[in-house]
Amino acid sequence: MKKWVKKLLTGLGILLLLLLAANFGLNIWLKTQLPDYIKKNTDYKVSYKTLDVDLGSGNIFAAGITINSKDPANTNVIGLQGTIDTLKISRFGIYDAVFNKRISSTDLLLAKPNLNISLAQPADRKTGKKRNPVLFENIRINKGSINIFKHTRQKFLSVKELDLFVENLQMTEESVEDKLPVVFDRYDIKGKNFFFRPDNVYAITISNITTSNGQMSIRNFRLIPLLSFAQFKRFYPKKPKLFEFSIPKMDFKDVVVKKNKISLANADFQNPVLTVHNTGIKPKKAEKKLNFEVNLEDVKLNNLSVLINKPDGSKLLFAKTLNVKVNQLKFDKVTAEEIIPIGYKDFHFSGKDIQYSNHQNFSLENFALNPKSGEIRNLVLSPGTHEPGKGSMDLKTGHIAFNINKFEFVKRKLNLDLKDVLVENVSGTIKAATNKPKVKPGPGIIQSVIVRKMSVKNSDIVYDKGMQPLAFHDLNATVNAIEIAPKPNHQGLSFKVKDYFLTTRNFAYKTRFYNLSAGLLKLNKNKIQVNNFAMKPLVSRAQFIKMIPVERDLYDLKVSQIAADGSWDLFSDNRSINASNVTVLGADANIFRSKIPDDDPKVKPLYSRLLRSIKIPVTVKNLDLKNSVLVYEEDTPESAGPGKLTFANFNMNVKNLNSAKVKGKPTKVDIKIDCSFMNLAPLSVNWNFDVADHNDAFSISGKTSNLPASGINPFIRPYLHVTATAGTIQEMLFNFKGNPAGIHGTFNLKHKELKIAILNKNNQEKKGVLTAVANIFIRSDSGRFPESVAVENVERDPTKSFFNLFWRGIEQGLKKTLIGKNVEKTENTVKDAVSSVKEVKKTVKELKKDIKTKKEELAAPKEEKKEKKGFLKKIFNKKENPGTE
Repeated sequence: MKKWVKKLLTGLGILLLLLLAANFGLNIWLKTQLPDYIKKNTDYKVSYKTLDVDLGSGNIFAAGITINSKDPANTNVIGLQGTIDTLKISRFGIYDAVFNKRISSTDLLLAKPNLNISLAQPADRKTGKKRNPVLFENIRINKGSINIFKHTRQKFLSVKELDLFVENLQMTEESVEDKLPVVFDRYDIKGKNFFFRPDNVYAITISNITTSNGQMSIRNFRLIPLLSFAQFKRFYPKKPKLFEFSIPKMDFKDVVVKKNKISLANADFQNPVLTVHNTGIKPKKAEKKLNFEVNLEDVKLNNLSVLINKPDGSKLLFAKTLNVKVNQLKFDKVTAEEIIPIGYKDFHFSGKDIQYSNHQNFSLENFALNPKSGEIRNLVLSPGTHEPGKGSMDLKTGHIAFNINKFEFVKRKLNLDLKDVLVENVSGTIKAATNKPKVKPGPGIIQSVIVRKMSVKNSDIVYDKGMQPLAFHDLNATVNAIEIAPKPNHQGLSFKVKDYFLTTRNFAYKTRFYNLSAGLLKLNKNKIQVNNFAMKPLVSRAQFIKMIPVERDLYDLKVSQIAADGSWDLFSDNRSINASNVTVLGADANIFRSKIPDDDPKVKPLYSRLLRSIKIPVTVKNLDLKNSVLVYEEDTPESAGPGKLTFANFNMNVKNLNSAKVKGKPTKVDIKIDCSFMNLAPLSVNWNFDVADHNDAFSISGKTSNLPASGINPFIRPYLHVTATAGTIQEMLFNFKGNPAGIHGTFNLKHKELKIAILNKNNQEKKGVLTAVANIFIRSDSGRFPESVAVENVERDPTKSFFNLFWRGIEQGLKKTLIGKNVEKTENTVKDAVSSVKEVKKTVKELKKDIKTKKEELAAPKEEKKEKKGFLKKIFNKKENPGTE
């Protein structure tokens, strides 16, 4: 053997002997002197029955250990108190423990520990220093009983019968502040009676936790408020909600807790119960953004029950049964910024017996929702807390179903694309809001909403706005391509519809004075059909007169059918009506006006201006009113019953009815009317005006023939107390032009043997003198070829209608024709004659009164004689019978 080899072996042997001697000596020293050394140089007192230390490896084995803090009141270090049956430490950092007061090890085994641990005071945020970290790569606890307290001596965490294996465990007070008291990579845990108190409001309890092959089972999880709701509102006046939560059973696996991240897979929660108490305080926006994330691979909540209470304790939301399944659920600082603060790959959401109670109450039997479709059964909406001016719904529907193409929030804005929506068997009332919003509504959270097809089937809906219900019975409707998006100026939302089709039977609309109804209503983008339309008064004429402050027409209308062809947009912001043809068949209209109420002082615009004031483009190329009847009745305080004008067999054609808002379209309106006047004579009228003409000029001409003069008695008899007793209007022609200032033109009347009679106010007694005087001045015959007379200087009363102006033109033409050219002189003569008759009547009345007075004077002496005679008779009787009075 070479000399250097021998020396090397000798040196190694000596070194080995020295190490063995040092290790043996260290163990003797640790057994005899370590407790006193720890007591003198650390914050703890430790005793043990046995202790073995391998200086080379840093492995430690101890049994029968008792440990206590020297100063339990010192909150700057972790406080320890308790016993450990067996302690095994691998690769213990002896140098760090002695000189740096840092506890670290690769592996730690605690058998039957019974420990009370007090966490050190939190780190100084200004200096950033951390106090007494405890770092273990791996920790194993068998049958432990551990209680962890905060530095304030408040219990923080406790567990009984704990069996635990944790890989790379780290626990510091800093982690407590982040609501994650421990951080680890892998775990295996079993224990009972877990208690965790994260703050002064809540405590979490768990009766049992077990794990097997990475699968964790938790029984009887409870989040318990430590305060009553009244105490919570008192001590935390700025917090918006108080929660209660319990889960009898939950299972999950692959739990990973790292610094600011929690992840797990296959989470299954059975029969959870959540209760939320609202304080009514508006939550403040979080000043500090959340700095942790949660990743759940698969989550199931089975038979979840939710109760959310209002601040007064009443129910806001109650869900008896909810079932939720979410795949790849994620919560982090990015998703937290969205309206729905979670991300997901897929979800299924269903529930039964859901109730929501607020201004509007909702209840539904069951529903189901996933990213591709949704379905609701037996939804009931009813009015809740009354709020003046707000709308409400009292509806129920048997079935709602929809399919989803896209549903997402991007930058807190909703993008929704629905393939189709089906609503069946809706019945009830929608009451519109009466309060107008003070501020124009903005677009809110909507970026884009598209409904490609929406169908309403077999429904009965009443829309009530201002006590004026609009009823749709047996409603079936389909609407295609609904688009809702913010307006360019962000003042509200725009609404567009590509196509629609609607049918309803027994349609009804009730206003203050009328009930409008239709046996059938069909409507789509290109056709309208209304059968058996009626507009019936709800009040009598006498009631109507009492209810209106000023003159107003009362209508009674029936129409067999209304049909229209064309194209119209009734729902978008660019509404328009463009009808090629509108036909009204079999209209029966009665118009009644009473002159008893005060005149309406409002200016009455002519029809061209009325059409021009329509805000949307309107064009009706051809309008036909066929086989109809129009009756106009009017009464005055002096009339005995209403006067009546009847237009039978009424046929009207209107060309180019428009609002002068479509560029390139004709704006001149031509109206042609043919009818039977008073059911006695044909009447034809041609009327036209240009809607685009801001001077509102018009022309109207017409003709009637072979009208018995007595035919107009139903109108003039009660109104003027005049009746035509004989004669014929052989022909009447008029041709007028006008504008808002007045009317002028020509009038021609051919008549024969015309006679009239003046009646009293009861329309019964003929006043012979006045009748004779009137017939003297009226031309009974016009001759064979009468000349036309000029109608001129007929001024319009702007508070009267167009037809009042037209009638005044006819009236002037009649006066000039029947009385003569010097109408004013003739009228004055008639007035003088009438005045003379009245004077004669007055004189006769006064003579009758004088005669009556004379008779009374002549009768007075006879009465005096009778009185004297009676007095003498009484005196004579007293003398005959002195005992009487």
